[in-house]
Parts: sequence; structure tokens; C-alpha cells
Amino acid sequence: MKTFWHIARIVLGLLFIFSGFVKGIDPYGMAYKFTDYFNAWGMESLTHLAFPLGILLSASEFIIGVALVLNVFIALFSLLSLVMMGFFTILTLVIAINNPVTDCGCFGDALTLTNWETFGKNIVLMAFAIVVFAYRKKYKPAYFPLIATIMAGATIFVFAYLVDYSYNHLPIMDFRPYKIGVNIPESMQVPEGAPKDVYENTFHYKNKNTGVVEKFNQDNYPWQDTVNWEFVSMDDPVLVQKGYEPPIHNFFIETPEGEDIKDFFLYDDNYTFFFIAYNLEETDLSQMEAINQLADHAEANNMNFIGLTSSLTDNMEAFRADNNIRFELFNADEITLKTMIRSNPGLMLIKNGTIMEKWHFNDVPSTEELDMQLAYFAKLENKNN
Repeated sequence: MKTFWHIARIVLGLLFIFSGFVKGIDPYGMAYKFTDYFNAWGMESLTHLAFPLGILLSASEFIIGVALVLNVFIALFSLLSLVMMGFFTILTLVIAINNPVTDCGCFGDALTLTNWETFGKNIVLMAFAIVVFAYRKKYKPAYFPLIATIMAGATIFVFAYLVDYSYNHLPIMDFRPYKIGVNIPESMQVPEGAPKDVYENTFHYKNKNTGVVEKFNQDNYPWQDTVNWEFVSMDDPVLVQKGYEPPIHNFFIETPEGEDIKDFFLYDDNYTFFFIAYNLEETDLSQMEAINQLADHAEANNMNFIGLTSSLTDNMEAFRADNNIRFELFNADEITLKTMIRSNPGLMLIKNGTIMEKWHFNDVPSTEELDMQLAYFAKLENKNN
């Protein structure tokens, strides 16, 4: 039993560490997920708590995981792991039944699980947590684990630094579809023969002889028997099997007239800058002058520089006027923009549809730094050719 207890403790701890780490290095991502839940459950008034709750959750998971793996303060942290697993097992069951969002976000963007897969995973981890808690006193260290405690403290300190860095810059690891090196058009393609969405249709027909309205599906509805049956209504189609969805979808660049012009930029041989600000009213303005200078430099060197936002046209025009913006703003999907870059605003550089670089607003390059980076890209391109 002792061996199994140690295995359960370490496995449970490692999964807590992994879950806390991938959330912690993408703090805005977890905030967006909490916001999705609050909106789905009609709790919009709590959305201002999304960011601190995301940080609290990731830090709690990581600290509990480190303590379990290193076997320090095991009485306390085995109890905390049991309480957390009990809470989330119940919560994920409710989520799996009601399906308010399709991805629980338990492992951030690093690993996507369905809601029922998440519940199944939590059942297993709950069993491990029960075992670890039940035998915590029997197998705890005989002496105070000083070295292990120091290691735990140092690990948590490094984690806190990485979370802070990812908040003030960009996540140190990018698990999203728009990471550097990805070709956007290729990631939007659906492979030939890929599974398609399967829907179930429900039809209501009235029996002309009895007057009773009965339900039918697409396989047995009596559309040809007009003598005995009369069509009444049809329910909205229900998705019963999700088909293949490309990593990048719902990407568009829309003009005020409603024209999608994304291909103009995705297939351009020249560099294109995307100034990305999903919400102009919440955009940090501290680096706008540097961004304007970068836009002027791009235009002078035959590069495209455009803005993407989900804000309304009136807000776009007001933003341009208030900040002396010298580049055009276009509309894009809010969720897509939040996925593209964890910064409001942020910059993305593409060429021939391939993402070359991304910058947080705290890291906007100077024109000299940009020229050096473009020279480096050119050298790599010549080397590869």
C-alpha cells in the first residue's frame, strides 16, 4: 500500500502542477475562460473577478502539486487536494450535464478535453486524493523535510516570476493556434475526407385519422404519406456528432461595408503588421506613439500596417481621432483576437500568411530593432532557399 500511496501522491501532484502551470503562464486565457462561464450562467456582474480568480486557481493548484510531489506539509496539502478535487468533481459533473461551454479549460490551451472527459479524469484523481488523504499520517516523513521544503519554496518563487512575466509580456509558452511559425491559411483548411458535423432533425406530423401529433426523425418521417399524415413543424437541428474543425476558424478582416479582405493580407509577399485591440475602450494607450511611429516606418518601407478590433465603427473612428492613428482599422471576431495575442493592444507580424513575430504592448520594438529583426528574417530566408 505504501508504494501505491507514493504513486498516487506523485501522479496527483504532477497533474496539479501541470494544470496550475499552463494556466499560470497564460493568465489572461484563464480570465477569458472564467468570463465564459460567468456569461453562460447569467453571472455577468462577476466578470470583474475573472482575472484574480484565474490567478488564485492556478497558484493554488501549482502550490498543492509541489507540496504533494515533494511530500512537504502533507497533512495540510492532502486535505486541500481532497477538498479541491471534491469541489471540481461535482462542478464538472454539473458542467458536463448542462454543457455551458464546450471546453472546461482545466489545462488551459495546452490540452483540450470534453466536459465528460474532464469529469472522468476528475473521478480518477478524486480516488487518488482520497488515498493520499486517508494514509497521510501513516506515510508522512519521519522528520521535517527541510531540503524538500526549500526546493518547494524556490519552485513556487520561479512559478510566481513566470506568471508575472507572462502577464507583463506574452506567455512564455504558446499553446494556441496563432503561435509563431503557424501559417494561417494552411491552418484554416479542412482535410479531404475529414468528418463533418452530424445533426439530428425532429419532425412533427399529425395523424389525419386520429388527430394525434407524433415525432419522427429524418430516417422515418412520413413525408410521402400525405393521405394519412400532415406536416406540423420541425425542431431546430441538434448537433449529435462534432465534425473536424480546423485549428484556425472564424478568421476574417471586415471592412465597414462588410467585405472580407483577409486574403489581401494573408497572401501578400510583403510583411503585414496587425495592430490587435479586441476592445478599444479597454486598450492600453501607453505605447500608442511608438506604435504610430512603427506604422509610419512600415508604410515608408512598403509594408502593410492595419488594425483589427471587434469594437463598433463609431468607436473605431473616435479611437483614430483621439490617438492620431495613421493606419486603418478593420473589424474581426473578438474571440479570435483574444486568441491571436494575449495583449490589448498587441502586435503581430505576418508574411505570406505565416506568423513571424508577436509583441505585447510593453515590448513594442523601435524602428531600429524592427529593422534588425527583419534583416535576421531575411538571412534565414536566404539560408533556407
